[in-house]
Amino acid sequence: MLIEHNELGTYLINKYPTAHEYTTDKALYAYTTDLKNSTMKKSQPLSKVQYDGKINILNDALGQHTFVSRVQGTKLKSKNEIRIASMFRSVPEAFLRMIVVHELAHFKEKAHNKAFYQLCLHMEPDYHQLELDLRLYLIHIEQFGKLYGSGRTG
Repeated sequence: MLIEHNELGTYLINKYPTAHEYTTDKALYAYTTDLKNSTMKKSQPLSKVQYDGKINILNDALGQHTFVSRVQGTKLKSKNEIRIASMFRSVPEAFLRMIVVHELAHFKEKAHNKAFYQLCLHMEPDYHQLELDLRLYLIHIEQFGKLYGSGRTG
C-alpha cells in the first residue's frame, strides 16, 4: 500500500527523520568499536571498519565482513574487518546500527541461522523491524532516489 500510494518516503522520513553523523571511516570505526565493546565484550578487536564504494547493495550485500588468520613467525595473527556500502554514509543511525550488528554477528556465527539472529537480537532488540525498514528504504531508492543527504527526491 505504501508503495502504491507513493507514501513510502513519507513513512520512512516520519519514522527516521535524520541521517547519522558517522560519515568518515574514522567515525564509523569508532561507532562500530563502541557497539562491539558494549555487546560483544569477549570478541576479537576490529582491525578495520570502513565504507566501501565497490559494494553493490542491490546485487551483493549491505556490508561485508572478513576474518583472516595467518601464521607470522611463531604467532597466529588475525584480522577482523568490516566494510559497509558507501551509500550508507547518509542513512538514519538505526539503519547503520542494523548493518553493523549484522556484520558483527558474523564474527561469531558464520551462517544466517537461529543462533545468528538471536545474537543480532541480543545486540539490537529491534533488529527485525530495522531490517524490514531498511529493505523498504532500498525499495524507495530503487524507485524514487535517496531520502537522506544529497540527491534527495520523492
